[in-house]
Amino acid sequence: MKLIFAIVSDEDSNILADSLNSEGFGATKLCSSGGFLKSGNTTFIIGTDDPRVERALDIIRDTCKSRRRMISPEKLPGSFGAFNMAMPVEINVGGANCFILNIEQFLKA
Repeated sequence: MKLIFAIVSDEDSNILADSLNSEGFGATKLCSSGGFLKSGNTTFIIGTDDPRVERALDIIRDTCKSRRRMISPEKLPGSFGAFNMAMPVEINVGGANCFILNIEQFLKA
């Protein structure tokens, strides 16, 4: 058995939840934040049998795509406010970060 932690953009979370549910995966959604822009994220906790891990990851890959976004320079880490007169910067956001853990035992009470 495996436990998948998938950290995704809030923009993708509802579609991902529906897609996982339609394929029979149980998932717990947790609101989270942080990362490069301190933007909203959703962390999914998915427990599944070993043979179904790749299917869960395929669903995550298909649903959570990286996209380009323009941001103002003052939102970048290390920005110096008024001294930073640079133009808006285009960055990649979205996608998913997944951690897969082995589970020794699972109990449901």
